[in-house]
Amino acid sequence: MKSRMIPLIVFAVVFLAAPLRMALSAQQDRFSIKALDGISFSEFQGYDAWQTVAVSRTANDIKAILGNPAMIAAYKSGIPGNGQPFPDGVQIVKIEWKQAPNPLSPYAVEIPNTLDAVAFIEKDSKRFPDSSGWGYAQFNFDPASGNFSAYGTDANFGTKVCYQCHTRVKDSDYIFTKFQPR
Repeated sequence: MKSRMIPLIVFAVVFLAAPLRMALSAQQDRFSIKALDGISFSEFQGYDAWQTVAVSRTANDIKAILGNPAMIAAYKSGIPGNGQPFPDGVQIVKIEWKQAPNPLSPYAVEIPNTLDAVAFIEKDSKRFPDSSGWGYAQFNFDPASGNFSAYGTDANFGTKVCYQCHTRVKDSDYIFTKFQPR
């Protein structure tokens, strides 16, 4: 009886493991995707451990704005308030979540809920001369699939949409977010 059970157990384990293996292999490697203008997720690898520049909130989203070490160093040196531009190599990321009320808080608090998008900005004057040295990318997140997709309709999205909006803050070298005291 025991010798008959072994093949049945092996079959059950293999049969049940196959869907799990397929689900895991179907997971997107976010660092393999690129925006239409060529900015890749992999250029920002490690962003989730960067220092917070600031947070912001819209009617529906909560956003964390993080800077790479070069960006934080530039802010701490007084850029852009001292009139100097950010140096090439600085990067900033905006992580956006849909907001939801915190059910555990005794007072009204909105907290991040589902991930909505991740947006990247990097300064590279040789690579992005048409946008004052800044490159832009946004990747929307689909919670149902767990996958990111590049936002925009063509490779000019960064200059047509993002840069056009950022020209409003030309005096702060095209960056909206200030580094606030802690």
